[in-house]
Amino acid sequence: MKIRYLMCMLAGLSVSATAFAAGDAEALFIKSKCNACHMEDKRLLGPKLKDIAARYAGDPGAQAMLEKKVRSGGSGAWGTMPMPRVSNWVSDADIKTLVAWILSQK
Repeated sequence: MKIRYLMCMLAGLSVSATAFAAGDAEALFIKSKCNACHMEDKRLLGPKLKDIAARYAGDPGAQAMLEKKVRSGGSGAWGTMPMPRVSNWVSDADIKTLVAWILSQK
């Protein structure tokens, strides 16, 4: 009986931790000023997050490729508007978190 309660508590905590992590990534997205050019489902200067996730869904190399793109900046993948290099104000660990969160958008 005690094991069932323990399992239920662990399941509840894992769901809460996932939701908390997603909230942290979204807060990091705003803190890093990514929202100046990107939104979840509306195009501003850059592509919608949902479009990015859809384009790279199922691509095993997407995480590393997008981390490099975010870190270094560039243009051409989504039009002529260049993406600035963000490694001047966003750490590599935060870039990794942000890209994983963006790729999880549905």
